[in-house]
Amino acid sequence: MANKAVATRDAYGEALLELGKRRLDIVVLDADLSGSTKTGKFGKVFPDRFFNIGVAEQDMIGMASGLSLTGKLPFASTFAVFETGRAWEQIRQTVCYSNLNVKLVATHSGITVGEDGASHQAVEDIALMRVLPNMTVIVPSDGYETTQVINAIADEYFGPVYVRLGRSKVPSVMPERYRFKIGKAHVFSMGKDANIIAAGIMVSMALEAAEILKKNGIDAGVINMSTIKPLDTKTLLKAAKSCRVLVTAEEHSIIGGLGSAVSEFLSEHYPVPVVKIGIRDEFGCSGSSEELLKFYGLTPDKIVKTIRKALK
Repeated sequence: MANKAVATRDAYGEALLELGKRRLDIVVLDADLSGSTKTGKFGKVFPDRFFNIGVAEQDMIGMASGLSLTGKLPFASTFAVFETGRAWEQIRQTVCYSNLNVKLVATHSGITVGEDGASHQAVEDIALMRVLPNMTVIVPSDGYETTQVINAIADEYFGPVYVRLGRSKVPSVMPERYRFKIGKAHVFSMGKDANIIAAGIMVSMALEAAEILKKNGIDAGVINMSTIKPLDTKTLLKAAKSCRVLVTAEEHSIIGGLGSAVSEFLSEHYPVPVVKIGIRDEFGCSGSSEELLKFYGLTPDKIVKTIRKALK
């Protein structure tokens, strides 16, 4: 694997700093959470290109949009629940409607925020961003992929992007040879019995589940669908046609997220049952990351049981 277990937000902080060293047009904005989002690393080295907007997320998006119109490349960060929730109208009207080159990189997504509870746990942010025209939505699986994502959205793509990162450390899963490309899934393996389409922290869970299933004679493939929009429909179609059971796994509501995106495409092009693993129609609650993942069934064991049941 390419690196040790790290939080994707930490990888973001480092990648942003390196990006700032080689590109003078990079500016960074944060809504009073730079210590948590790790944008503070950029701010210490490049104080003249760093703007702490305070607890004013809507203003942050407006300023990022204005900076983009002057030729700057803005990265705007805060917690996912605040970036996508409090500033949704500004993202829609200013960033997406005008198709501006603004990069929204949100941390502390999903339930692995932990003890802060439902008010800080974004389980609907992918849905909120995915519905917006012109928006690209990316959910990296580990630190190594995060670094590549940040560089790709800066150097290779012009337009609005939402990158969803987490608080907790996650296992390194992507191979050294891996190279991220927007709209391209990474196939670890294609299974004959089942295929698990996963994103974010659930990629490591899916790989673990596949190993357990393999020991029990079940061939389950794993696909990292890190770009939720645009979806890699070519790979998805191949995965659906090659197996008996298709399962999606995400640290997000099963409404509007990865599972919905997969189902929407397949229902029109290759109708097959899709079993969704994620947060059911409910809010998060307070607890440690490990406790919450288990409570909401976001575990390798849950994936294994789901696939076994579906195959029967």
